[in-house]
Amino acid sequence: MDYYAINALRENHAGWSLLRAQNAPLAISFFMAAFTGPNQRNLGRQQLIDSLDDVLFGLRDAYGEDKFPRLAAEYLDDWAAPERAWLRKYYIQGQDEPRYDLTPAAEDVVRWVESLKGRDFVATQSRLTSIFAVLERLVQQSETDPEVRLKELQSQRDAIDAEMQRIRDGNIRVMTAPEALDHFQQLQALAKDLLSDFREVEQNFRKLDRQVREQIATWDGTQGELLESIFANQQDISSSLQGRTFQGFWDYLMSPESRRKLQDLLQRATQIEALAQTENLHTVTNLHQDWLPAVEQTQGTVRQLSQQMRRLLDDKVFLENKRIMQLIRSVESGALATREQPPPGDFIAIDGPQVEITLPFERPLYEPSRRVMVEDHIETADDADVDAGALFSQFHVDKERLKANIDAVLAEAEQATLADITKKHPVQQGLAEIVAYYQLATESDWATINAETEQHIAWQLEDGSIREATLEQIIFGRPA
Repeated sequence: MDYYAINALRENHAGWSLLRAQNAPLAISFFMAAFTGPNQRNLGRQQLIDSLDDVLFGLRDAYGEDKFPRLAAEYLDDWAAPERAWLRKYYIQGQDEPRYDLTPAAEDVVRWVESLKGRDFVATQSRLTSIFAVLERLVQQSETDPEVRLKELQSQRDAIDAEMQRIRDGNIRVMTAPEALDHFQQLQALAKDLLSDFREVEQNFRKLDRQVREQIATWDGTQGELLESIFANQQDISSSLQGRTFQGFWDYLMSPESRRKLQDLLQRATQIEALAQTENLHTVTNLHQDWLPAVEQTQGTVRQLSQQMRRLLDDKVFLENKRIMQLIRSVESGALATREQPPPGDFIAIDGPQVEITLPFERPLYEPSRRVMVEDHIETADDADVDAGALFSQFHVDKERLKANIDAVLAEAEQATLADITKKHPVQQGLAEIVAYYQLATESDWATINAETEQHIAWQLEDGSIREATLEQIIFGRPA
């Protein structure tokens, strides 16, 4: 970045204006207490006013009544103003009270200010370990030579076998207290970074929503060209690095197995003896609970974008239909006026009638019809060895039974794949039953077909042989 780019940020960036503000200590400390400290989002206006009143009361008691003379509501309105953009003020459908959330720029400032106070213990070993782990995975998963991949896997297996043998011999190495604290601090930092990423992704989708509304409002071309432009913009965000990593995180978090594994690991982490004296250790168990509302809000922004697009397009179609009706009415009015007062002269010209003349020699000569020999001899087929039982062995796949299988699995989990359902309720009628499941998924609003991921479904025939089908991943979700 050169001087001009940095100067432009100084003049226009919301985070920089927050640092330059006269009441920056008040705003930043309040943002820490209300949002980043307890990891909260979507706070109501009255709740924030009450919290800010308590903060202002303490400051006025210490520095005098003239220190912060404005009301708490005025401070909130000032911080959420477009020229500030430190807080995002919005409304939720069906609610009259406005809601507030930190903007990504304000959150970056809060995180930077928190880093200025320094730390008694700086995590270095865990960061180095993470760098090695990420680097190894990057290199190994990008290797195309089968011999190199097999050699790396063999070395990993040898290391695992050696570690297992050391454990059998009673030589169990336990992480020391500094190492445990090192990894715990990195875990907390990564969790906060993840929540910050959610706000940034959500802001990108809101920018797309605003651009789409402006584009539709000023569009003069055809609807096909408009839709092509809108979908291209949406595809740009979905296919970007940030959009793809966010979608991957969403798929991982929505997996019941992954969530159970994460919850078990977090619970076991709080029971580590070396971390017993760590402050706010119990908050680690609620990490995934903090992620779910943030991810759901980001997905809600995407759904709102689609709904807004549909509504604006419907309005545009209505206006076009209204214009067409106005043109039709004007044509009808003009026709009625012309009927009462026809214009002078010829009103319309019609070609005169004519007689179709056919000369006798143009007719074809008579041609006698030809006799066609038909082979009417019927041979009796030798079907004594044909098994006609297939005509009477037809069966019907009961979709209600399949729906009951899906509901039974979803009663224990919020969502399940087709492989999970068939694991608990094995396939009884072969490929026809798989096709019926697929049809239920296409007809349901609570099912998703992921074309990028494959799943394998196996079943056993009556003769004991195994059949297996490979199809797109089908995810059934519990209705809201």
